[in-house]
This record gives sequence, C-alpha cells and structure tokens, in this order.
Amino acid sequence: MSALLEIRDLRVTIGSTAAVRGASLSLDKGETHCLVGESGCGKSITALSVMGLLPRGAVRETTALRFAGEEIGHYGERQMERLRGDRMAMIFQEPMTSLNPAYTVGSQMTEVLRRHRGTPRAQAVDRAAELLARVGITAPGLRLGQFPHQLSGGLRQRVMIAMALMCDPELLIADEPTTALDVTVQAQILRLLAGLQKDLGLGILLITHDLGIVARVADRVSVMYAGEVVESAPTATLFAAPQHPYTRGLLSCVPVPGKVKRDEPLGSIPGVVPRIRPGFTGCGFRDRCAEATPACAGTIPRRDLGSGHEMLCVLDPGRDGKAAA
Repeated sequence: MSALLEIRDLRVTIGSTAAVRGASLSLDKGETHCLVGESGCGKSITALSVMGLLPRGAVRETTALRFAGEEIGHYGERQMERLRGDRMAMIFQEPMTSLNPAYTVGSQMTEVLRRHRGTPRAQAVDRAAELLARVGITAPGLRLGQFPHQLSGGLRQRVMIAMALMCDPELLIADEPTTALDVTVQAQILRLLAGLQKDLGLGILLITHDLGIVARVADRVSVMYAGEVVESAPTATLFAAPQHPYTRGLLSCVPVPGKVKRDEPLGSIPGVVPRIRPGFTGCGFRDRCAEATPACAGTIPRRDLGSGHEMLCVLDPGRDGKAAA
C-alpha cells in the first residue's frame, strides 16, 4: 500500500536562506507522524510546502511530493485550492489569529463546505454544528453566531479543528496545535485529535517541539535540524535508542521523574540553530556537536539502521564517537 503522503528530497529557499535542505518523510493512512525540532529547524516551512502556502518569493524543489499516490508537486494554485480544505487540511499554530475577526464562526465554517462541495447553506450549518459538538463545544448553535474574539483560546482551537474536518479530509496537518494553550486544554486537544483519528482514519502530520506530546501520540517520529531530517524511526525505537547526536541532545533536555535529582542542572544543547545559506555542505549541527569530526564538513551519508530507523550522520550507530570509514 502506498503512503498517504510522501515527501522526497524537499528543498525550499527563501532569499539567502536554505530553509529546507533535502527533507524526506512519509505518512500512512491512520498514522500519526510527528515532526520535531527546535524553532527555526524548518518544520512549519515543510508543512506549508505540502499545502502550497509558502510565502511569496520562496522557491520549492522536490524529487517527489505525492498525496494519495498522486504527484502534486507540479500543481498550480487553482489545483491546490481545490485540494486544500477538502482532501487535506491544516490546523495553524496560533488559534488567536487563525480565524478572521470580521466574520462569525458559522460563516467561516460553512464557507469551506459550500466552496468545495456546493452544499446548500442550511446543510452546511447543520454540518458545522455537528462538528462543533463533536469536538466538545457546548451550545454549538450559539457558537456559530459568535465572533472569534468572543471565544477563549481553547474554544478557538476546537473551532479550527472542526473547520478542518468539514470536508472529511484524508490528511490533517497540525502545526503546534497546543502551543498557546494551558496544560489542561493541551491534554484535551490531544485526546480529541487521537479520538478523531481513530474514528475517521485520518493521517496526521503533527509538528511540535514537545517530546512529551510525541511520546504520547506519535506512531513515528522525524527529527529535523537546520532544514534536514537527521533521524527518523518508530516512536518506541527513537526513545529507546536515539542515534543522532542532536536527537540525543533533545532527549537529554527532558526531565525524567525519578532520575533527575533536585537542584541538578537540566540537559541543554549549547548554541542556536544556524541560518544555512544555499550551497552549504556538511552537517548543519557540527558546530554544536561534541562528537563532530573533520568528516562532518563533507558529504553526510543517510544510514538505514533497520526496522524503519534512519539517520543522517557520519558516526557509527551504537556510538563509539568515531566517524565511519
């Protein structure tokens, strides 16, 4: 069975910045694939590339960009408009600004169904109310007549999820869907997404920097750094045996109950994500990596470690700290 979403060798250049540098990943139907990494690693740009929503002036190149077995990398704007909101949908990072403040919740939700399916207004309103109830919003009829500023952050995020589901999409991209929410609401939103996926068979590409979320919901994880996917593996494998120095650094920053002693410093990765320019060669992490060698400035091999585990690194798996021959 072919993947629901396949990205192969995606490259995105914005001005003098190589925002994404040869990233590849695949997502199966009914699977949750988490894309993780620090801010500035290229996660959101990757998602916007799939949706055809890159900023003006951005240049996208890819060997393959397939959705449900169909190559969409060559699609024009009109073709992408027919696809967006219908068969693939996206929940954006900031619920406070994702909704248009000048229109009611109901008018924004019904527009999706009426535009893509030509559904009569009354039926579209019924569908919107049904989905608001499904995502846990009480008095959905009342909420449809309200404006976004009348809703809390948690309610707005639920509205965004309901809107994304109006046309029963096959793929849902969620870009940091819990970032602006408090911990209790975060947990509610994650349970909601998991329940909807189980009921509807959605493929979910979840973008986050929170490894706690990854451990709870992901089937597979891709770790991104400086525009590249540096490690990818099933979730249990990645947490049990991380191989790339950056992945190990990320996991060392997570406090583990019972292992982190009081007053001891938490793990950290020195430095910041670099701005990579077009034509850069070698590993983007080498200036922050304690295991870097001269080989890290050359061509970096992609290693197949078996059982769906891959790593972009010159170091041998198992980590003896020495570069491969």
